[in-house]
Amino acid sequence: MNDLTLSWHRLDGWPDVATAMPRLGKKFLLAPVSNGNITLMADIARRNGIRFDAILGADIARDYKPQARVYQASAEAFDLKPSECMMVSAAAHDADTEGAAKAGLRTATISRPDEWGPGKSSPTPKVPYDILAKDLNDLADKLGA
Repeated sequence: MNDLTLSWHRLDGWPDVATAMPRLGKKFLLAPVSNGNITLMADIARRNGIRFDAILGADIARDYKPQARVYQASAEAFDLKPSECMMVSAAAHDADTEGAAKAGLRTATISRPDEWGPGKSSPTPKVPYDILAKDLNDLADKLGA
């Protein structure tokens, strides 16, 4: 049972993560803002060879997305204004995108039409966003990284 419970710690990243994250990391500070705990995010990062500048989210803010405090605490951790930050939603997670925008962050959404299974996810968010990208490499292109 413990092995099943910890399976979240062994998630594989999307295929574009390996090439896009180093590109983005050369130009931007990178940090997951997750409702998952720091150990979970560190395990996923190590498994997938992802380098983060910090791991932020629920553990740091002491609240859960999409509460504004989570996004604001993440900006504060880097001494940035929310408007200087961008929440990148990995797969049209509308509540995340909307919550970040309401907290003053810019937003980007990665179109992942198979997020919930083949053809089961919407490729575009149902809430406003600043950038829509087909994958992380497309986002890196759009951001000049």
